[in-house]
Amino acid sequence: MTQSHDDSIIFLGTGGARIMVAHQILASGGLWLSLSGQNVLVDPGPGCIVQVNKRKLRAETLDAVLLSHRHLDHSGDVNVMIEAMTGGGFRGKGRFYAPADAFGPEPVMFSYLKKYLEEVIVLEEGGKYALDGLRFETPLKHRHPVETYGIVFHSGGKSITYITDTRYFDGLADAYKESDLLIINVVLTEPRPTIDHLTLADAEKIIDGIKPKAAILTHFGMNVWRAHPWEAAAAISERTGIRVIAARDGMVYQLSNLDTDIK
Repeated sequence: MTQSHDDSIIFLGTGGARIMVAHQILASGGLWLSLSGQNVLVDPGPGCIVQVNKRKLRAETLDAVLLSHRHLDHSGDVNVMIEAMTGGGFRGKGRFYAPADAFGPEPVMFSYLKKYLEEVIVLEEGGKYALDGLRFETPLKHRHPVETYGIVFHSGGKSITYITDTRYFDGLADAYKESDLLIINVVLTEPRPTIDHLTLADAEKIIDGIKPKAAILTHFGMNVWRAHPWEAAAAISERTGIRVIAARDGMVYQLSNLDTDIK
């Protein structure tokens, strides 16, 4: 399939972790991906339904909802978004993807919604998936308190990688080596032994190791926000020679920009 100029990523929120989400200093609605003719909602955190309507998107055009993991800032609006995607069950369409523990003793999805969906798919390490013309995979289990996977989407000859919440560890960058566009969740400015999240320095190390055509920082914790992520992105870009962007709430990134974003 050829690259469509309509292939895009909309940031329905760039805030991450408890304080940012509780106070909605930045929105926490996740990512809306339009790739290979499919609309996929990734990690619909609290307020996603508000952001979708604010951005004049139509939830009934979604083909799938996908969770990287079950934490509240990634899954808070999963039920309302599944209901909206399926037209309250009257359309009977769409798929839901999530790790196994999202369906455990405290499932993130209400049981009545399952019958509204075409399919419910459990994500696993090394998994490969197809959503009509869109392919994606979950190559590696991340290091986080719950079962968590990064996701690589393949569309129009491009690889779009979402590195969600994790502690840095050897082999993390290698799993996403072929990425053209890299989206990284960055919660911390400095490492904290008890918190399994990436720091700005971790993000720079990953970007420099993978060398994508462009990288986007998002999911900012309070200290990252106070440190002005746009300034951090500019500094990382200067040091690595790779175009690095700090996402903004409502930002639209067109995949057709990838070739022009090479520094």
